[in-house]
Amino acid sequence: MDPYFKTNRSLWNAWTSIHAESEFYDIEGFKEGKTSLNAIELEELGDVRDKSLLHLQCHFGLDTLSWARAGARVTGVDFSDKAIDLARSLSEETGLKARFICSNIYDLPDALIERFDIVFTSYGVLSWLPDLGRWARVVAHYLKPGGIFYLVEFHPVLYMLDEERGDSLKYPYFHTPEPLLFQEKGSYADPQSDFLHPSYFWTHSLGDVINSLISAGLVIQFVHEFPYSVYKCFTFMEEDEDGLWRLKGRSRSIPLMFSIKAVRASN
Repeated sequence: MDPYFKTNRSLWNAWTSIHAESEFYDIEGFKEGKTSLNAIELEELGDVRDKSLLHLQCHFGLDTLSWARAGARVTGVDFSDKAIDLARSLSEETGLKARFICSNIYDLPDALIERFDIVFTSYGVLSWLPDLGRWARVVAHYLKPGGIFYLVEFHPVLYMLDEERGDSLKYPYFHTPEPLLFQEKGSYADPQSDFLHPSYFWTHSLGDVINSLISAGLVIQFVHEFPYSVYKCFTFMEEDEDGLWRLKGRSRSIPLMFSIKAVRASN
């Protein structure tokens, strides 16, 4: 395994245990019937009943199982074996039918032979991938003719911000082959947890994402940008009356999320 991926998989294996106990993921609430999906993806992707759906980078499957609860026939994929073990356990415990596969996205064609009506991925996924061209070709590979790809993700501009201050740019916008190295203190789901682990992170511009999908043969239906986040990514963000998170003093000046919907041509 690539040493960067090996390090990141170790991180996500450790995070799985932390996240399973966190209020952020609220597994008990999910078991009681709550969805982990946000209004944006529910509205923009629409009705998934009786559709086959492939969820890439699914972590331990709460969103995957939420799509199953919405009526989709779901398959979740993640490179963390600990996360996949937990996803399978949650599927069994809740009675929500799902298939979970442990695989690196780039190796998935060796592990899964099928086509889907929908390929879905969301929130904090792209920066763990070194090569968006290969990623987009995997996405296209798994779509049936006329199938839909939907992505909702944190905006590349958000990743440029100084995580301590928020009033200046610290990280690059454009992609470089070598990743950025971070020391993860705790987790985004539990910043106070006693945990320290390195991680490797790749930056990708919005143009990189769009052009990779076009080059893979997908037809872009829309690209939406949002001046807010559905999650509190930094301490310097403030919650508005709708429960969305914005930058203090600059609530509409910087894009914080984007979404893309694309289709595979029918011919």
